Amino acid sequence: MIYICVPAHNDAKTVGLVLWKIRQVFGSFPREYQLLVANDGSDDATQEVLESYEHVLPMAVVGRTKPLGYARTIEELLRRALRLTDRPKRDCAVTLGGDFRVSPTVVPDLIRRIESGADLVVAEANGGPQGLGQRIVQRMSPWLLRPGVNVPGVRDLLSGVCAIRLVTLKRCLGDRNGALLEAEGISARAELVARTAVYARQITAIPVESTDLREAPHRHRSVSLAWQLFRAGQTLHVPQPETAVQRAS
Repeated sequence: MIYICVPAHNDAKTVGLVLWKIRQVFGSFPREYQLLVANDGSDDATQEVLESYEHVLPMAVVGRTKPLGYARTIEELLRRALRLTDRPKRDCAVTLGGDFRVSPTVVPDLIRRIESGADLVVAEANGGPQGLGQRIVQRMSPWLLRPGVNVPGVRDLLSGVCAIRLVTLKRCLGDRNGALLEAEGISARAELVARTAVYARQITAIPVESTDLREAPHRHRSVSLAWQLFRAGQTLHVPQPETAVQRAS
């Protein structure tokens, strides 16, 4: 089983497209899958969009009135996938954003890498309609996140798109006393990759194109993001994985 985990917050304009693309992908890529979607306290039409897809997709929706943030939302979905699976050594969870920054068309490539033996597959988003500040922050992110978050060989820890073999996630959670993720916001994406990488016997990074449909952030938002990543790198203490990252061409 493939568990597709999609956190959404005020993504009414894009989450429907994400779900439609997922349905299209699995129409031509026959695998058993389950969508786990969380509406994290959206105050737009996100919930209405999700409800319109519940009867046409194998989907379970978690909703809440107050937003808890990316870290708690994605962790809730991943823990739910672990509760549902009866074959953690075979099954995997795929994280995708409701913002369509990365198209679900990447899913087959992620799954094929898992089926070939990878325990963790990280999608590195390149290109797309990013502003100059955002491009600079993305390129600097591995440096900004050190020393607390360091996965040598992965060039983009911020895409929010990865595939994790569930037995790897189970081992990771088994060694955590409390929450899986300590960081907030986009830093939590990097932390998730780093923490699961410690337990992965095989890690693969694959390049994907960014298709972000949102407006590029203003300069002050890019500076704020850089500061957030720097603080995460100073406060987190995630061991560096011993497994070398394999890079897909």
